[in-house]
Amino acid sequence: MKQWQDRKAIGDAHERRVAAALRARGWTVHPCGQGTYPPAVREALRRTRSALRQFPDLIAARGSDLITIDAKDRMPSTDTDRYAISTDTVNAGLLFTAAHAPTPLYYVFGDLKVLTPAEVVHYTAHALRHRSGVAFHLVRTERAHRFDDVFGSAGTAAAA
Repeated sequence: MKQWQDRKAIGDAHERRVAAALRARGWTVHPCGQGTYPPAVREALRRTRSALRQFPDLIAARGSDLITIDAKDRMPSTDTDRYAISTDTVNAGLLFTAAHAPTPLYYVFGDLKVLTPAEVVHYTAHALRHRSGVAFHLVRTERAHRFDDVFGSAGTAAAA
């Protein structure tokens, strides 16, 4: 359990970092998804393959714009210069965007670069199956967008 708790702490810190970066750009940000559920619900979700496990971490609004964010830290790979996103995550992201269109979903990585689920599928150069049985999409980091290009620059919050 310690390994999961360590990963959770890293993920929570990254979510806070992404939320702060969005707020600096004039976005109103609120947590959503699995991290907001009571422990019994989180535990039940952990034991299922439901797409609800992959629900976005944050929802944000600026003016009439509404977006969702799935914060993905500890990427890119230190060996390959590629992001590794599980196929379960991408499939759930594609379902989410189809069901909630036109609300976009963005993956924000530890280097604050950004991709959408559709871009991940489009740019996948190689799918890797981990020894655990989980498959991953591998996308070169150079394909990702700069945070400021997607969400605006810090300091322009007042103009938004």
